[in-house]
Amino acid sequence: MMPGEATPRCWSCGTMGAVQFCSACGKVQPPVPVDYFVFFGFPRKLNLDTAALEKEFYALSRRLHPDVFGQADDRERAWSLEQSSMLNDAYRTLKDPIKRTEYLLRLEGIELEEQSKQATEKARATGELKKQVVPPDLLEEVFELNMHLEELRVQKKMGEDDPALLEEIGKAKLSLEEKYDTLLNELKAEWNKWDKAVDGGTEDNGDEVTGGGSSTRWSTY
Repeated sequence: MMPGEATPRCWSCGTMGAVQFCSACGKVQPPVPVDYFVFFGFPRKLNLDTAALEKEFYALSRRLHPDVFGQADDRERAWSLEQSSMLNDAYRTLKDPIKRTEYLLRLEGIELEEQSKQATEKARATGELKKQVVPPDLLEEVFELNMHLEELRVQKKMGEDDPALLEEIGKAKLSLEEKYDTLLNELKAEWNKWDKAVDGGTEDNGDEVTGGGSSTRWSTY
């Protein structure tokens, strides 16, 4: 079964099953490879209600907890564990804005070269440097901040205090926070384009966008 397809009939009562539980008899169902958005009952949109996601996560966690199936047969206990594992993976992916974006891109057939397994294997085989997702100047800034933090830890152990170093760390922290906010705002602007395309079926420039894992054409950023 491909992600996003209808779930099969309940193994117990024959009713069309839900993703985790039968809608009629409530029996836990064998895990099927639905995508994480379907797993939580959300549309494939990037502006996700994280409060609703968290609420649904805890509700499903309680229902899928192994203790609930202590008296069930071996199959149901095994299925509940598999469903719980899928639940945790789905929650960790969708609650994180970057992971959520990368995951939806993969669903739509877009694999970032820098992140792909093929790129890693190619770099290992050829000895070439793998392309970095993070810009070099940002990497350098993070490296310098780590050096400052290590220096601060050494000073603390020695009972010393360097106000100038603390000031440098504070400035670096503010700089990184500003960069993060800027990049996140840019990302959210692209989220809005995607969500609007999902609702309307087309981008503003007329490019087709599908939300079901087939073809996607992105406007030039």
